[in-house]
Amino acid sequence: MMKRIIQAAGVLLGAMMGQSVFSARMPSGSEWMNPLMGASSVSSGGYLGAAIGAMVGLFAASALAGPIQRAIEAAIEKLSAMPAAALASGLLGGGAGLGLAALLYPYLGELPRIGAIASALLALLLGYAGVRVGTRKKDELASLLQARKAGQPQDEEQPRFEEHKILDTSVIIDGRIADICKTGFIEGTLVIPEFVLEELQHIADSSDLLKRNRGRRGLDILNKIQKELDVRVLIYEDGNDEPGEVDSKLVKLAKAMRGKVVTNDFNLNKVCELQGVSVLNINDLANAVKPVVLPGEEIVVQVIKDGKEHGQGVAYLDDGTMIVVEGGRDFIGTTMEVLVTSVLQTSAGRMIFAKPKLLEKAL
Repeated sequence: MMKRIIQAAGVLLGAMMGQSVFSARMPSGSEWMNPLMGASSVSSGGYLGAAIGAMVGLFAASALAGPIQRAIEAAIEKLSAMPAAALASGLLGGGAGLGLAALLYPYLGELPRIGAIASALLALLLGYAGVRVGTRKKDELASLLQARKAGQPQDEEQPRFEEHKILDTSVIIDGRIADICKTGFIEGTLVIPEFVLEELQHIADSSDLLKRNRGRRGLDILNKIQKELDVRVLIYEDGNDEPGEVDSKLVKLAKAMRGKVVTNDFNLNKVCELQGVSVLNINDLANAVKPVVLPGEEIVVQVIKDGKEHGQGVAYLDDGTMIVVEGGRDFIGTTMEVLVTSVLQTSAGRMIFAKPKLLEKAL
């Protein structure tokens, strides 16, 4: 259906252009009323020009139908993926551009031969420029609307705007985000930026085996989230994509969408805090849900290796929390009861210090 519409448009435009050219070059002959150009009289050469132009337009439209159809479908997909605020501001800017073109039409239409074509080109140019300017100024338009609303009394609670959760590359590769989504603790829409997908694909195509496995794992996690979990996923494609670091693009996108960045990258976490962007750090969540161990409690652990200090042994809880056992070096490879002496919370996580319960009983 789309191909036939493109071909019909090619025939119509070709007939109009051919008729205009032949009428200008063959002024003699009988005259006829052209329904396409209005009530103006044209020479009989317009018949031949319209026929030739229609054939040329048909061939050109048939040759270009495939690329034009793909371009239209790609544009539709990008428009569907755009946030409502960006789409509304783009439509507003495009409407302003077309309105300006309509004001200039009477002056351009008087130009001989090229008046109609020049007016159409100007309308396309100003419409496109208006859309670009509108999408780039969406944040300012949103701020103006909010400032206007702030001056009015409001009885109802303000809606929450932080409903988009923007995933970065590290948290996708980590994989725990899929389990968190499965439990229902993540609300709203998961946003996967196109540049994050490109970085994942680049990692998956790496010649390094470890990087390649990490990249493929990230792609598998995304596939699992989309197909197996009951969560809305949005692949965000930015038509105004500019070169730059992935972290800086994430921060800009989070500001534009008024969303939260989901990550386990310490540096990105700090950058978001400095930029005033909300962050959901998976590592902070993992530390928050770890079992609470208090000094004086008794736990059963397996000492697996030496500690840094003389005589120390190291064990781990099921959640990965490291336990430093004083005097536990002699018990490496054995499971034993230990008595917690202190708990240290660091930026890297929680560390527990303990001593063998056997030594406590001996004392």
